[in-house]
Amino acid sequence: MNFDRVLILSPHTDDAELGCGGYITKLISENKTLLWVVFSTAEESLPDNLPPDTLVKEFEAVMKSLNLKKDQYRVYNFKVRQLPDNRQEILEILNNLKNEFHPSLVIGPSLNDYHQDHAVIANEMVRAFKTTSSIISYELPWNHLEFRSQFFVKLDEENMIKKISLLNKYQSQMYIKRHYFTEDFIRGLALTRGAQINHKYAEAFDVIRMVI
Repeated sequence: MNFDRVLILSPHTDDAELGCGGYITKLISENKTLLWVVFSTAEESLPDNLPPDTLVKEFEAVMKSLNLKKDQYRVYNFKVRQLPDNRQEILEILNNLKNEFHPSLVIGPSLNDYHQDHAVIANEMVRAFKTTSSIISYELPWNHLEFRSQFFVKLDEENMIKKISLLNKYQSQMYIKRHYFTEDFIRGLALTRGAQINHKYAEAFDVIRMVI
């Protein structure tokens, strides 16, 4: 599918890498125009012994490793778990992005994601782009009770290595033992989704709206 302009929405600094890091590496290799937006740097979720800008620096390391320039990403600093209090401001940001960037594809969290911040981004994403863009949602299984795997992106070993490398930039999350950052988990989920389409590795997405 010819998605030339792709908007990636990440409630927190690491969500998009977890949910669609493989697809992102493919989009970059295909020279698609990307704009990546993060809404919270989740400073309050860090242990007290880590500097408050740790996750911002880790995210910037991801951007550098992907050779993305500063005009290809934006980072907002809404407080973690307080995005529901800022729904209107977030919707206005998304509407401005729609008019400024004109994405053909928007990728964000699932409508079935139970994290309060993720739920806000998912719902406001649909509200903003429901008449203009294709919209798909990435998978974060620890936040879902159900997920409709309707759209699959095939990944190869190079995509997997790059995705794992991106997630390894988040040493703070390794430090607090987020099990879904481990290579075993990342490869296991990709193997499972790959098996569903007779391919070694894949990422799965829920289709909210598709315009072709």
